[in-house]
Amino acid sequence: MMELSVILERWNTGEGKPYKGSLIDREAWDADPSIGCMCAQGQVLHLLAGWPPERLSNTHPAEADAQTAELLNISRAHAILLRNINDSVDGAPSIVLTDPEKVLGDQWSKLLDFWWMMHTYSVADWKEVSAARAAARAAAWAAAGDAAGDAAGEIQGFQLLGQGGRDLFFLPIFGLKTLADIPARPVGYGLGFVPTGAA
Repeated sequence: MMELSVILERWNTGEGKPYKGSLIDREAWDADPSIGCMCAQGQVLHLLAGWPPERLSNTHPAEADAQTAELLNISRAHAILLRNINDSVDGAPSIVLTDPEKVLGDQWSKLLDFWWMMHTYSVADWKEVSAARAAARAAAWAAAGDAAGDAAGEIQGFQLLGQGGRDLFFLPIFGLKTLADIPARPVGYGLGFVPTGAA
């Protein structure tokens, strides 16, 4: 099996840039087997977990997100970000893992902490979030996932909100009064890969 650092280095080269749009371009693979026929998640699943091309061809994105998160020891939201950046932005998706500040802004660390907190939530935890959301009379929100997205946006815009003297609204739905209340993600998060922007 290939090391994650080798995979990330390959993504940064012209030859190793991942495929975009699906886990694998099966037609290209059948014509000339190469990991360049696989997206970032496809390469992780194939090279780190040994998934064959057949499995990559028949896997729903939600399952790929979950398995990529498990393999890389990151949150599912972080795995989804990897997929989205791979599919929608020119350049190497490795930036999502190696320099998340460039993608997430100056509150990247707190955002990763928040995503990890949500990643560890049980069904009962999500029911509490839903109840808190209803109690806050936010009936326009369709699901707890919307509150999570809004809370993530609030984390990213925290400096602007703080300067305006406004109180946080979405984070308290998760039992958080300040950014300092967000529990830290585990030390081994991301297989211990230290982002270049880490303090």
